[in-house]
Amino acid sequence: MTQLMGRPLLEVPGELGGRPVLADLLAGVRTALVGLALVGVPVLGLWIATPYADSDAAGATRLAGALWLLGHGAPVLRGGADAPLTLTPLLLGALMVVRLYRAGAGAASRRGLRSRWGGPVAVWTGYCAVAVGVVLHCAGPGPFRSRVLPDLLVVGLLAGLSTAAGFRSVRPETAFARFLRSVAVGTGSWFDRLPPDWRPVGGMPAVCRAAAAAGAGLVAAGGLLVAGAAVLDAVTGGGRGMALLGRGPAALSGLLLLTALLLPNAVLWGAAYALGPGFEVGAGTLVSPGGTELGAVPEFPLFALLPQEGPGGWRLAVLLLPLLAGLVPAVLLGRAAAGRRSPVGAGPWTPAATAVAALAAALLLGAGAAALGWLSGGALAAGRMARLGPVPWWTGLAAAGWLAAVAVPGALLVRHRALGPAGVECADGVECADAAECADAVEQAETSEGPVDARSPAGGTAGLVRPAPGRGVHARLTVQVRRRALELRARTHALVRRLSGQRGPTG
Repeated sequence: MTQLMGRPLLEVPGELGGRPVLADLLAGVRTALVGLALVGVPVLGLWIATPYADSDAAGATRLAGALWLLGHGAPVLRGGADAPLTLTPLLLGALMVVRLYRAGAGAASRRGLRSRWGGPVAVWTGYCAVAVGVVLHCAGPGPFRSRVLPDLLVVGLLAGLSTAAGFRSVRPETAFARFLRSVAVGTGSWFDRLPPDWRPVGGMPAVCRAAAAAGAGLVAAGGLLVAGAAVLDAVTGGGRGMALLGRGPAALSGLLLLTALLLPNAVLWGAAYALGPGFEVGAGTLVSPGGTELGAVPEFPLFALLPQEGPGGWRLAVLLLPLLAGLVPAVLLGRAAAGRRSPVGAGPWTPAATAVAALAAALLLGAGAAALGWLSGGALAAGRMARLGPVPWWTGLAAAGWLAAVAVPGALLVRHRALGPAGVECADGVECADAAECADAVEQAETSEGPVDARSPAGGTAGLVRPAPGRGVHARLTVQVRRRALELRARTHALVRRLSGQRGPTG
């Protein structure tokens, strides 16, 4: 009895040995409260540090709740005119998604049987219960107000998807996992509908890796542009961004926090700038390498990094960044086309299949770029500031076009170099189709005639590999490299035989 009374309430087993639903419910509540504290504590600290605050503590908590809702992508009304505020701080949104993902994974990893209302459903319910309280609290009068039904729908959708993804990572045999697997299989089976010569066998993983590498390269390009703009503003631009920060400790801390929350948005805008279409900072404006058209913009450190109005000029050089970002995907697809990391028995792809895989990676990257462009944009107010960020479909088309222009010829070139130039002639006058057949011929020569003596001019590797007549300088250089490699291999083999006390056929 003493042991039962001393056991924590949340560890009491349920009817069938599983954790009670209350534990998962409180896990969802705790996840929401921790995310709310990450926003509320800095806001309340700034309110306390501000000597002449315009609102009371209730107004500060409503501001924290509005920022928490914005982090989920929920729309918020701003000012007395009820201007829409839909610009989502992506850093805050990423923190919310990670918290929900870990909560779903934690609920799935707990052992024991549970009722159908346990697990991720209970976690989602607890999280949404806190969201209801936040939305109702922020619905009152103030500089930022919530929209009850749209905000609850958006928060519930994000919480459901993130929790289900975390649950699926631990329990891969759920209905949600089977649905995702069927989608992946259906996407991969799209290649099976193509003619045999155009079909990259087992190429879907390589396509996904290439698209992910291209996306990472574009994000790195956007971050490089933001960092470069900050350095140029500090060195040659008069320090416009730093001038906005010199308004007291409280204002400085608030601007720095907002800048950090919106930094991922700025990086994605920089990626759209590097792609060419650029982005908008208000209706009728455009910031692109070809030129910048701006009007009055809000005073904010990130907006101070915008280029000056006028033609692009030297800024057109940023269009080289997408070219560099497409090199790694081209190498990945070219190696996969040559038979590297391919299923057993798949063999190399044809040039047409290689081009199809590169185009599929470009389409996948375009879809992702359009989605991220839409998520990074939004509205700061009604009227002119109702449009901020990249145009999603333009950004997606530009990303797909750049990757296709680089990856298709690049993958074909890497495939050609990996397979080796045709027309390499091996021993006994046999001409091989590629390097693999040439290596097989060398292996057969060594096994049938014994090890090659590198000291013998007649029996050395110089006679095993030689360029076919009529080939160019590139083919002859390639053959020379292979000849040196075979000579090194023969010398090493002969040294091993001498050290082991064996003699060659001539000994």
